[in-house]
Amino acid sequence: MNQLESLKKYSKIVVDSGDMESIRKYLPEDITTNPSLVLKVIILPSYEYIINNAITYSKKKGGTYEHQVCNAVDKVSVMLGKEILKIIPGKVSTEIDARLSFNTDLCIKKSQKIISMYEEEGINKSRILIKLAATWECIEAAKELKKIDINCNLTLLFSFAQARACAEAEVFLISPFVGRIYDWYKSKSLIKKYSVNKDPGVNSVKKIYDYYKKYGYKTIIMGASFRNVQQILALSGCDYLTISPNLLQDLKLNSGNIERKLYCLNVVNKPTETLSRSDFLWLHNEDPMAVEKLSEGIRQFGKDQKDLEKIIKNKM
Repeated sequence: MNQLESLKKYSKIVVDSGDMESIRKYLPEDITTNPSLVLKVIILPSYEYIINNAITYSKKKGGTYEHQVCNAVDKVSVMLGKEILKIIPGKVSTEIDARLSFNTDLCIKKSQKIISMYEEEGINKSRILIKLAATWECIEAAKELKKIDINCNLTLLFSFAQARACAEAEVFLISPFVGRIYDWYKSKSLIKKYSVNKDPGVNSVKKIYDYYKKYGYKTIIMGASFRNVQQILALSGCDYLTISPNLLQDLKLNSGNIERKLYCLNVVNKPTETLSRSDFLWLHNEDPMAVEKLSEGIRQFGKDQKDLEKIIKNKM
């Protein structure tokens, strides 16, 4: 038995990719994508048909030029998701425009639009997770979307305040970013000698896991953004783990059984007090790493969205 097979006994494995060949190779149940992954894939010649079909769709829909560009960009994400869903049996996470991350109403409208586009393609919303950045506004959007049976994946999660707010909003799934937390501490020279047991990204997920299980929160925890196999194995037992193809390959090549590291604790009653918006903002603000990495992630995904728009405009 290799490490990947052993890991699957304790955690659900999700592939972090939009590349069809990688998906066919590892045949996961679920897939996560984001604007960076979509952009990376969509510039390949083999995916040009998706852009062309999206542009044809947007022109048929009509409207202003900018409206057509917006429709074409959204359609690209949906069509890529549709192609992925032909291969996998589970769900695909599709991220909305990161530039909407501080507007609850626009996040809700964009999410409903993406779901409608999937339904036009004959895909039920039960197979889609809408990815939103874990800002207060997006968490509120996810809370409202849940009421109409649209489930969300709250991403770019770095602080415990974000995790607690997501749990209290009863969102479907969160994606705490292990590797990006590690990157920040390393860039500040706060990690002198590496030990996975002291890895700040790994320990962040462990803290969230223990809290969720202790109080019986149903929100799924999906560890994400890994830099090495050690980080992954240290979180065996986490609900889900979304892993890049190169690290999946490493796990596949490594033989041997692995140990489960995370366990459910005895459940006690949930705290009666919930976070207010001001509580959330203050607690999140107290973590400089989380503030910096959330802002950086939203900016990067926003830039990738703009780059995708440029590609669409050049084609149009």
